[in-house]
Amino acid sequence: MNTLFNNAAETSPAAAQAAADPVMDVTQATFMAEVVDASQQIPVLVDFWATWCGPCKTLTPTLEKVVRAQGGRVRLAKIDVDQNRELIAQLGRMGLPMQSVPTVVAFWQGQIADTFSGALPESEVKRFVETLLKQAGSAPPAADYIAQGKAMLEEGQAEPAAQFFAAALQEDPDKPEAWAGFIRALLALGDEEQAHQILAQVPPKLAEHAEIAGARSALALLEEGRKAQGALAGLESRLAANADDFEARYELATAMNASGDRAAAAAALLEIMRRDRAWNEGAARLQLLKFFEAWGMDDPATMAARRKLSALLFS
Repeated sequence: MNTLFNNAAETSPAAAQAAADPVMDVTQATFMAEVVDASQQIPVLVDFWATWCGPCKTLTPTLEKVVRAQGGRVRLAKIDVDQNRELIAQLGRMGLPMQSVPTVVAFWQGQIADTFSGALPESEVKRFVETLLKQAGSAPPAADYIAQGKAMLEEGQAEPAAQFFAAALQEDPDKPEAWAGFIRALLALGDEEQAHQILAQVPPKLAEHAEIAGARSALALLEEGRKAQGALAGLESRLAANADDFEARYELATAMNASGDRAAAAAALLEIMRRDRAWNEGAARLQLLKFFEAWGMDDPATMAARRKLSALLFS
């Protein structure tokens, strides 16, 4: 795929772990040890299934895939209800009737933490497992990698940030935050070509997610800004001669953004709007909104400029 993805695959804790398979078949004889006792240390999902159950044939492989992807943070115990009727009866007397299969029960610290019935799609199974892991105080690997990647990026450490985001994608390619973070880290490293390659690999179902849209805008603005930076002296001269040269001010804002001066970039676009709000069919406002998308809605520069924009629009 690419070097950073490959490096992440080699160094990912989940990939390197030589632990036993977290998926196992459990019977009445092993239920206490493999489920109740084991759940004192690690969350355990119990998949109650039957050979004649059609939906079970869909759900069980999904459960196995999701559990194995968690790198040993959760286990899956599979119980054939027809082969363990006495156990099912005992559980029913304890308040857990098996009214249908498949039924999945999550155990944590010897207690039932959650349950669902029916063949859920993989995305919902992932959410179920992630919720269970949060209850157990253990973030899923992908979420952990994303958090570390964001922290590294905020500290200006783009290369380790890229490694963390790549590792998150190895664990779960359906995380838009990981795709967007990876792209932003590559931009910080000056590797626009690979950023384009990663953007092209984003799953279509995630393409319009806000995180992906923001990363896409950041990439586009960087390219626009680089072109404008080449004419920076000329743009400043044009504005010195004519403060109403809105095209020059617009291009100057794009160049300032590319150089990292977000406050000045926003100020230039706001100045256009102050002088002529309707210029070029509202191009200054639209570019400012694109800046916000690229910077992120929680970025201090975004919040400061949004306040000024609101004051200007409603004054």
